[in-house]
Amino acid sequence: MNNLNNTVQLIGRLGADPEVKTLKGDRRVARMRLATSETYYNKAGEKVQETQWHTLVAWGGLADVCANHLTKGQEIAIEGKLNYRIYTDKDDNKQFFTEITVNDLLMISGRKAG
Repeated sequence: MNNLNNTVQLIGRLGADPEVKTLKGDRRVARMRLATSETYYNKAGEKVQETQWHTLVAWGGLADVCANHLTKGQEIAIEGKLNYRIYTDKDDNKQFFTEITVNDLLMISGRKAG
C-alpha cells in the first residue's frame, strides 16, 4: 500500500496546448489544464454534467513529449502526485495552488499531426 501514498490518476481532455518553458540549466517544464467531467441526474431527474479543471506539471523528457505530441482537446490519462504551493504576491496576499506533477502519461486520442 505504500505506493498509493499521494497518487492521482485522471482521464480527461486538455483545455489548451501545453505551455512549455526552459528554465535554468536547460530544464524543461510543461504546464497544462486537464478537464475531467462527471455526468449524473439530480433530484429533479435532470441530467447534470460537472467539469473539474486540474493543473498538470510535467518535467524534463516528459515535458518534451507533451510539447511534441499533445494538443488542445486531446484525451489523455495521467498518473502523478498532488503538490501544494503557497506564495505571497506583490500586494502581500497569499496565493494557493494545487498542481499534479505528472509521472506517467498515456495518449488516448490520436496525437497531433506534424
